[in-house]
Amino acid sequence: MNSSDHGTPQGTRTGRTPPHLVTLVMLAGLSAMTMNIFLPSLPRIADHFQIDYKVVQLSVAAYLAASGALQLFIGPLGDRFGRRPVLLFSLVVFLLATLGCLMAPNFQVFIAFRILQAAIATGMALSRAAVRDMYEGDRAAAVMGYVTMGMSMVPMFAPMLGGVLDVWFGWQASFWLLFSFGLGVFAVTWIDLGETSKPSGLSLMRQFGEYPDLLTSPRFWGYCMAAALASGAFFAYLGGGPFVATEVFHLTPAQFGTFNATAGCGYFFGNWATARLATRVGMNRLILIGTIIITFGMILSLGLAYGEIGSHYAFFGGMVFVGLGNGMIVPSANAGMLSVRPHLAGTASGLGGAMMIGGGAALSALAGALLSPESGHFPLIWLMLACGIGGMLSILAVMRREARLAAL
Repeated sequence: MNSSDHGTPQGTRTGRTPPHLVTLVMLAGLSAMTMNIFLPSLPRIADHFQIDYKVVQLSVAAYLAASGALQLFIGPLGDRFGRRPVLLFSLVVFLLATLGCLMAPNFQVFIAFRILQAAIATGMALSRAAVRDMYEGDRAAAVMGYVTMGMSMVPMFAPMLGGVLDVWFGWQASFWLLFSFGLGVFAVTWIDLGETSKPSGLSLMRQFGEYPDLLTSPRFWGYCMAAALASGAFFAYLGGGPFVATEVFHLTPAQFGTFNATAGCGYFFGNWATARLATRVGMNRLILIGTIIITFGMILSLGLAYGEIGSHYAFFGGMVFVGLGNGMIVPSANAGMLSVRPHLAGTASGLGGAMMIGGGAALSALAGALLSPESGHFPLIWLMLACGIGGMLSILAVMRREARLAAL
């Protein structure tokens, strides 16, 4: 599907055509797949390198932390040199890092290359910036909804596929799949992705100098916190879900991969709702609805857990609400933070992504630290509930400020 199907894009800055939505979906999808396809293989990776399971869990938090730190540079680099060259370079780094993970002789080398795989975070950040280059306002939120709706198919099925590959071929199979998909995405990006942004011509130091213009905006902070806390609930699940599945509910990798699809299903339908409703409902109200859904879902999940009802079916079923809420919040909040200073779309995407993923890394590590076989899954649900409530307060602050400014 071409981006022109949803309105007239503003055009590209080179002779190439504007990128198709499929290309942007593939870039964002590879980033999502890298994040979660190997989760069912964590126990086998621990056995392979003969280390404690909780140490292997750090590969999730370390990847997220590296992605968050990288976001700070992705935006300025994308604004300085353009989206296309930065994306192509990051894909090459990702492919080399994936081979490094496969050939690692010990866990220290493995996690070093795993951190380098975070280079693919540019796919998520700059695909959003490319959408904002071509569209504006609620239309940008709607198109981002279509992009993330297509991307959401990846986290829906990737862990399930990773679990099956782990059972049949071992943990390395997931990384070989990442390498193959990465090669395909590189080829498609090379052929299809026209440059959507005119390089700024500013030095990187000047680009970083634009950060205060964003950081002094209450609206930018409100959108960032709404996105960070909502996605933080999901990242907390990424950090704690494998432990809960393995140590609390004693599920196999293939079973965990199957149950893990619930969050992806919710995310898909949340993105679909955003794509369909953003221009009519408005991004602020969609964000508020999404935070209410996450909060309600976690209250329900807590009630079932304390009532000892439903076991793992209730726990993983509750993740539908987390995915659904994120699908409504993240595209709209991203469109909101990029609209605060349109001329700094790439920088805003990188800075907002750093806050979102960096916060997610901290919550992922916190979830892993809080959980134990004795605690069960309760700390994880409480943590996700707190994220839902925090996200709700953040977007309410944005809406209150906009109402106050409109009244002046």
